[in-house]
Amino acid sequence: MQPVFADFSTTPAQLSNAVVTHHRCGIAPSHLALGSGGHIKVDFTAEGRKEDEEAVVTVTVLGPSAPMDVLLNGKALAERLAIPADEGHGDPRDIVLSAPGDLLVAGTNLLEIRSPEGSDTLLLLRAVTVAPAHGQEEARHAVAARTAHRSVVAFGAEVRAPGTTVWQPAPRLLLHVDLGESALPSHLSWRTADGAEAAIGLRADMTGFLGHRRAADGTVTEYRGSLTDRWAYPEGTAGARLHRFSTESGQDSTWSPAGELRLLLDDGGAPLERVSWTDRRGTTVSIALSGASSAGTPAAPQPGGELRDITRTVEDVEASDEFAEWGEVAENLLGKSHNKWLAHEDTAELTFTFARPAAVAVYRLTSANDCPDRDPRDWELQGSHDGSHWTTLDTRTGESFRSRHETKEYPVASPMSFARYRLSIDGNNGSDMTQLSRTQFLAADAPASGPTHGAADFTGYRTVLGGDPVGYRGTTVPGPWSDAPGQQPSQGAGEALQQLLAGDLGETARGLDEAARLIGKLASYLKNS
Repeated sequence: MQPVFADFSTTPAQLSNAVVTHHRCGIAPSHLALGSGGHIKVDFTAEGRKEDEEAVVTVTVLGPSAPMDVLLNGKALAERLAIPADEGHGDPRDIVLSAPGDLLVAGTNLLEIRSPEGSDTLLLLRAVTVAPAHGQEEARHAVAARTAHRSVVAFGAEVRAPGTTVWQPAPRLLLHVDLGESALPSHLSWRTADGAEAAIGLRADMTGFLGHRRAADGTVTEYRGSLTDRWAYPEGTAGARLHRFSTESGQDSTWSPAGELRLLLDDGGAPLERVSWTDRRGTTVSIALSGASSAGTPAAPQPGGELRDITRTVEDVEASDEFAEWGEVAENLLGKSHNKWLAHEDTAELTFTFARPAAVAVYRLTSANDCPDRDPRDWELQGSHDGSHWTTLDTRTGESFRSRHETKEYPVASPMSFARYRLSIDGNNGSDMTQLSRTQFLAADAPASGPTHGAADFTGYRTVLGGDPVGYRGTTVPGPWSDAPGQQPSQGAGEALQQLLAGDLGETARGLDEAARLIGKLASYLKNS
């Protein structure tokens, strides 16, 4: 018989050879929660099985959890089965039950898992599998492969100062590491361009992590996270800092192709500078990205590089004040018209957020249409990754514009890559208002000849389990790799689907007959809802 999988560790659930309905059931990102009297029903087929072939039912639960009843085609496999306490850790546990061959029928079968009436705790279901007794190992490998396929993972993160009891929210952690081997990471450490560092251990089922981190200012905290979203690549990567590298491995001067590496690790801070990880197969990798620039290490433009206007990549601009009544707002600074921004103050701040981190090499300011005493005179241009810690990149005092709508250009001596830039105006030419007509930001492109032959965008090493370390290097695969948004579930069925568990049925139907059967069952559920 074909193994049955109903994996509730992601939304939508991953289903194979199964249609699932539910009652009194809450759908969480990593499990189903059954209240008192709640149940799920797993509808599956057992075609091609041998006569009286025994099957194994595995129910994966999170603890502490309520007792449960398990029925196959109306016959009890377990009644009020108590879930042993696990000291509150909440790690997934497998409850394995034998299903005698005479309980299975050729064709449609129904597995029910119930939370008994009167239960005062929730039954937390992580996954359900039904497989032939002789095929359990194959089923486990299939589940592992399915899990590895959903390799883009988002965690809600928290930090806690050592010696304290209260966890504080932290930016989410978005993760995707793929060497082309369908092996998820088990341990991960990284450093970002501002000097911040972190190291984490990940749960085997990727539902959470625990570790520590050191912020750019040196503050050390505990660090933990729990699964919030999970996707199959490229879903979940839209707008993210995804790297794709063509890699080589070797020793000394002998190098050979080693496939593609996809790397996405975004903790809400600065871009990656280096990262190390060990995956579930025991492969260890450590790389340093040559394009990253740490705090205090300028990402200076290369000689011969051209300047490129990146103002269009600014996705948001905020001002400490603006004259909204007359439409003289900060957004006007990004346009080419002679509209302007006006603030009712002699000092002001403008914060520009880019779609992705950029190293500004030159910025331009254009004076407005009137009142020269409103022109900025003294200011600082600052950069930040998180909007809290700022680095001063350029300071100007005693500046003046000779005419209206004049554009002046200011080079940045030591460009560094930041996601946010702030123009902090400390004074103007005497007015109680401050104004500008336009701001522009330019970055330095590499020389047209490109990097020298053999240069790599990362360098490091790689070690397989039981082997010796070998060199590992990669060059960037050019292209817009984050332009494939995740598919959104259709809303056309509306309330009719409220009792039918939303699931990814992409691997459910193995043939036309099976597809027709499933479509018929789904239609029946919709009709009777």
